[in-house]
Amino acid sequence: MSRLDKARELLAEHPVVDGHNDLPWHLRVQVGYDLDRRDIAVDQSAHLHTDLPRLRAGGVGAQFWSVYVSVALTGDAAVSACLEQIDAVRLLLARYPDALREALTADDMEAARSEGRVASLMGAEGGHAINNSLGTLRGLYRLGVRYLTLTHNATLDWADAATDAPRHDGLTAFGEEVVREMNRLGMLVDLSHVAPATMRDALRVTEAPVIFSHSSARAVCDHPRNVPDDVLAALPANGGVAMATFVPQFVLPEAMEWDRLADEYTSAQGLDPMATGEDARRLLRAFEESHPRPRATLAAVADHLDHMREVAGVDHLGIGGDFDGVTYLPDGLQSVADYPNLLAELLGRGWSDADLAKLTWRNAVRVLRDAEAAARDIAARRGPSLATIEELDGPGGG
Repeated sequence: MSRLDKARELLAEHPVVDGHNDLPWHLRVQVGYDLDRRDIAVDQSAHLHTDLPRLRAGGVGAQFWSVYVSVALTGDAAVSACLEQIDAVRLLLARYPDALREALTADDMEAARSEGRVASLMGAEGGHAINNSLGTLRGLYRLGVRYLTLTHNATLDWADAATDAPRHDGLTAFGEEVVREMNRLGMLVDLSHVAPATMRDALRVTEAPVIFSHSSARAVCDHPRNVPDDVLAALPANGGVAMATFVPQFVLPEAMEWDRLADEYTSAQGLDPMATGEDARRLLRAFEESHPRPRATLAAVADHLDHMREVAGVDHLGIGGDFDGVTYLPDGLQSVADYPNLLAELLGRGWSDADLAKLTWRNAVRVLRDAEAAARDIAARRGPSLATIEELDGPGGG
């Protein structure tokens, strides 16, 4: 049996739990959530990294759909956009009930696997979506959101981001209260996108396991979006999971430098480097003509996983591809259909069947189950927090 066939056999038993997929935002930008125009029951490779046939081909058993909100939106506009993203996931669930199943708990994930459906969870990417309100945080949880990425690319009133100037040396007092309230709810604390000081503060405060929904190893590629070794080494004591991502500039140092230069070029043309529309793609194509793009490979992704396993241990690893959240992807990992390629690479590096079962399914299910257990214990000891940012961080908040 070839390694690729072996990988597919393993995924049939232990499918991938992917920590982060931005399909809802692409549906918003491309077609205003009109699923008649982007019917993911059929091949959408001309427009998207994700559709149902490719999810099946890739052995995906559970997906955290990102209900991402751009940092260009703030205040009530950010809250509304997050609600619209949640509604988009619900539209998908209603339209494709034979393929997708809503999952709110670890038991729901296991039930979906037994039914041959993709367990569909939601993660809110960016704490600006709660608009400094613990009541809003609770509302998102009640609507089905099971992780909150504390920041996106911009530092908040209560938390420092990895890719913005720090203002708080990590979390403020209100930021710590956000973490505690997430623990009480059973909402996973996602530390992708946050500054290392924020990671360390969250690990100090949390009473439940944390996740990194889509981050790789900073020791392998020194990008601020990746996880430092001291934080990876803290995961066994916490019980958390770091989900390696496929984003080329987080995986390959040469791609990181190319991306920096491309962002400078895009900004000079008056466009936000985070833009993903046709204008942005046109500018990137023009830049690439004069600056050939370094190509990341699935072997480079595997290098990160090897390192993360060495530092954190195999019980604390997962996968968060960031499909439909990036323009470029590594060779061999071009869509959600390509997870077997990565497993075949890891098999060739000596990863055991048991290791791969933990990487793809068991660790992610376990971390949500552990967060649920922590929430039951915490909720028995304290009720909902009514704290405000003004009370904890002073007038004007953080």
